[in-house]
Amino acid sequence: MTFSQWVLFLVLCQVFIFVKLWKLYKKAGFSPLLALIPFYNSVVLLRIIKRPQWWVILLYIPIVNLLMLPVVWVETARSFGKNSFSDSFLSWASLGFYGFYLNYVADVNYQPGRSLEPKSSFGQFVGSIIYAVVFATLVHAYFMQPFIIPTSSLEKSLLVGDFLLVSKFHYGARTPQTVVSFPMVHDTIPIAKVRSYLKKPQLPYSRIPGFQKIKRNDIVVFSWPADTVRQFFKKETGVEKPIDKKSNYVKRCVAVPGDTLAIIDGIIHINGKKSVMPDRAKPLYGYTAYNGKGISARKLKDLGYDDLNRKFVIKNITQPILNALIPYITGFASQDPNNYQIYTGAKGLPIEIVRTYRIQAKEILETQKTLFLTLKEAKQLSKAIKMDSLKRNINTIKTYNTDYFPNNILYNWNIDQFGPIVMPKKGTTVSLTQRNLPLYKKIIQDYESNTLSNSGGQIKINGKQANAYTFKMDYYWMMGDNRHRSEDSRFWGFVPEDHVVGKPVFIWMSIDGFTEGLRNWNVRWDRVFTTVGSSGKPVSYRWYFVVFVAIWQGIVWYRKRKKKA
Repeated sequence: MTFSQWVLFLVLCQVFIFVKLWKLYKKAGFSPLLALIPFYNSVVLLRIIKRPQWWVILLYIPIVNLLMLPVVWVETARSFGKNSFSDSFLSWASLGFYGFYLNYVADVNYQPGRSLEPKSSFGQFVGSIIYAVVFATLVHAYFMQPFIIPTSSLEKSLLVGDFLLVSKFHYGARTPQTVVSFPMVHDTIPIAKVRSYLKKPQLPYSRIPGFQKIKRNDIVVFSWPADTVRQFFKKETGVEKPIDKKSNYVKRCVAVPGDTLAIIDGIIHINGKKSVMPDRAKPLYGYTAYNGKGISARKLKDLGYDDLNRKFVIKNITQPILNALIPYITGFASQDPNNYQIYTGAKGLPIEIVRTYRIQAKEILETQKTLFLTLKEAKQLSKAIKMDSLKRNINTIKTYNTDYFPNNILYNWNIDQFGPIVMPKKGTTVSLTQRNLPLYKKIIQDYESNTLSNSGGQIKINGKQANAYTFKMDYYWMMGDNRHRSEDSRFWGFVPEDHVVGKPVFIWMSIDGFTEGLRNWNVRWDRVFTTVGSSGKPVSYRWYFVVFVAIWQGIVWYRKRKKKA
């Protein structure tokens, strides 16, 4: 909806309130004309139902207002003597239209002295639940949101199984654009597994002012610009989800608006210089290790290199044995029963499973192994273990392809050789040519909602011939620290500012083996209650939190005891 359409919609809402409630305003001792005044009519209504006037703020906050409106509808009915369960049910089941019945049909009288206390313990329980959900929704949408790291794209900065708290207020909370949405969930209602929102109507993009801007190398949570990656760009099907209902991703912002980015042999360069990463950032690169006598995965694990696979041959494979091993198998080298070979993670096969099923397993020493290491770890490993060679895997072959951004045959970029490319900045103008149009096509057409055509060598925007374009938003380049195992901006391009969700600030829980089933979970206590993005070695504040909770509970207990006495 355009701005003028939203203004018209708000005007119609005020007229609707007047038509629906003007007689009730009069019966409550207020001028019926007050029901016509935008926003103030809500203040007057809260006075009528004897509820706090600051509630008016909640009535105009997207998503939160969907929870508050049913409360106001029920309270309005009760203020005019309609206190039965059926009255309350009709108030919210009719989506507020029960107010027309009260205004024009029912013979009601205003009850200024009615009790605001729930008449039953069940009513008190329901009221508490409603207020808790309203508060949680407000916090979740505008202040802080929980988030779980599901993939290894940011190893070793953030680990799979890290539970984050993401600040919405650092960069400024993005106001929800989807008007009708189920509270406290993202795009799907759990258990029911159905869409949690209506695609229309949509509010225009806006953001509450924050107190800092995204800095280069910040870790950022954002709405994924595409939900089908390569198919999305190749088939040009467009974005189907509303922006605030797209999948949430977390990556490192390696380039900000105005930066010129280039990736040379896998190393990021910004404005012609190698990018200097924060001390906690540990970019991983793929290496190939060679040793003619075999490489011991067990020895690698003992040295702390646990991002690897191990290979075993099972000599007495049976279906019960396979069923027991399935949770630990990452792949198969051979499924021949006479030479059954499997891959596992760094932990290998659990000794209790081997003993219980009397598994005859032998680890195979591979002469060649792929490892994912930091540059520093690669140097250390070369000294710690004797190897014939340890080479960083660098894709030096540049072929024209559609696999990498801008997903166009005119470009030959790959995962290790990319750019140079300039980050679009709000207010800057770029010349448009047949060569660079693929870089900006999605920005012009999808992210900034223009019509774009390109035929006969002529580029037209909104029906007019164009040889330049001025950007309406800032754009960022997001990448994972795990350089060879991260699907990021190298595949789907720029991240618009309206897709930015927030800044991870705290790890409140961290579970090793999070994706391997509940019985394989182990808490990483050294990461619990640690900060994200600070300098130096992470420090856990869990004991400070435990002490705080203990003191707080002691104060609550003392106050209750004192009040009871």
